[in-house]
This record gives sequence, structure tokens and C-alpha cells, in this order.
Amino acid sequence: MIDHFGLELPGGITLACRGAGGEDLPNGPRVLLLHGFPEAAFVWDEVIERLAPHARCVAPNLRGYAGSSAPAGVDAYRPKRLVADVAAVIEALGAPVDVLVAHDWGGALAWNLAAQRPELLKHLVMINSPHPAAFLRELRHSAAQQAASAYMSFLCRPDAEALLMADDCRRLWPFFDGAAWLTPAVREQYRAVWRQGLDGPLNYYRASPLRPARSPDDALHTLVLNDDAVTVRVPTTLLWGERDHALLPGLLDGLEHWVPQLRLRRMPEASHWIVHEQPALVADEILRALG
Repeated sequence: MIDHFGLELPGGITLACRGAGGEDLPNGPRVLLLHGFPEAAFVWDEVIERLAPHARCVAPNLRGYAGSSAPAGVDAYRPKRLVADVAAVIEALGAPVDVLVAHDWGGALAWNLAAQRPELLKHLVMINSPHPAAFLRELRHSAAQQAASAYMSFLCRPDAEALLMADDCRRLWPFFDGAAWLTPAVREQYRAVWRQGLDGPLNYYRASPLRPARSPDDALHTLVLNDDAVTVRVPTTLLWGERDHALLPGLLDGLEHWVPQLRLRRMPEASHWIVHEQPALVADEILRALG
């Protein structure tokens, strides 16, 4: 059974968490799972239930998301603050975690954490989340990726929350491409999250320079990501659904340069939403990482 608890972090931030497992393994392995946009920790429930006999699993609602602290202002969502939250969670759980699992925006935080604080994790499992250096390259040079990421400019609008919430979240449901897993019950889980506010999640986009450039003086043109700052030296598994309409396969080119211990599993029939589509496969890959 999944339990719910709050985790207090330095700086007055509290994250609403879901967790399970570990009762019979007090000194056993630990798995931390990070969600993306426009989701929350509930998306990991089926994966956690499969992992619980083998490891203690914790999935927080990230800063700004339902039930977690949602400080006002874009500055509170700068990458360094979000990465610090994840580091604080790991330290609270008892560093290092055996596997850090992350999808989408959770992956953006995990790539940075793994590069900057490798001592906090033993293995990284990423799911359809672009490495920042590859994303920067594609946003600069790939017209296809620029077009696929154009939605990010809409999400940065000051009125984006009101527009997304209007008419039963009419603009949000298309993110899922009419997925078969989006049952009435799952829709209600999403509504419950979205009703608690979207401005915090949208601030992730507003605070990031990694989005399509809109003018010659856009930060994307001058951003520098030194290899030393973004190279991930822990063993890494990357699951990639190739039917992802927002994150194109070009993002996988040359990844070994920044992730030398990379195991890449391409999934031609999967979309961006692999966690919903194939939770058993995701759990099996995490168990493989656990060894």
C-alpha cells in the first residue's frame, strides 16, 4: 500500500510524497522517482507497487506541484533551486539512493544532479528526458526540434494558467494524444492535481533558458554548457519512446560524449508517456539497475 507524507527540506520547502516498500528491508535499496509536466507523483503508483517488495520507493510532488510548497515568482524555480530540492530529499532519505528515476522535467533535474552531485546516487534511470547539452544543440540547429518545442513559448505566457484551466482543461488534454490509458479515473487524478494550481509548474518553463529562441538576443544563443558541468559519470539507463512528438530522436545523437556509461533502450512503439503505457517494463528496468 502506498503511504502519503510530507518531507520538510531546508529553506522552508515541504514536498508532498508518496512511498511504499522497505518494511522488511530497513537497510535495503532505495529508489527515488521524479515526475514531469503536467503530472505529479501519482503517475508512479503502478511502478512503485511492483518495486515495493524489493526496495523503499519515494516519489515527491516537486516544488510548485499539488500539495508541495509553491513559492511565488519565477526565481524560486531556477534550476539550481530545483536541483537543491532533489539533493535535500536524497540526503533526508539517507544518501546515496540506489536508483534515481526521472521522466520529463524530473529528468531535467536528475541530469543536473547526477552531473553535479554524483555521490548522491548509484544509478540513473531516465525516461524521455533530453540531456541538457543535446537539447541545447537541437534547439539551436534543428528546425524540427524547434517546431516540436514551440509549445514551450505558450507555457511561458503570464496568462497560461488561466488558459490551460479553462473549459475543463481543454488545452491540456491534447498533451496526451488521446492515449488509451487516459481513463475517466486517471483524468480525475489529473484534474485533482491541476485544480491545486499550475503557475508553479509553468514557472519551470519560464525560468529555463532551454526553449526555442524568439529573438536574436534570446539567452539560448549565448548559453554555454561546459562539458565538465553536464557530464554524467554514473551508470545510466535511458528509456526512449520514439513516438514522442515533443522530444525527437535527434536528441539521442552523440549522448555517449556526456554520458559515457550509457545504456540506451529505444522503444519504437512507445510515446512520451511510457510510465503510463508500460509500467511493468519501467519497473523491470529499475530492478535491473538495482542489480
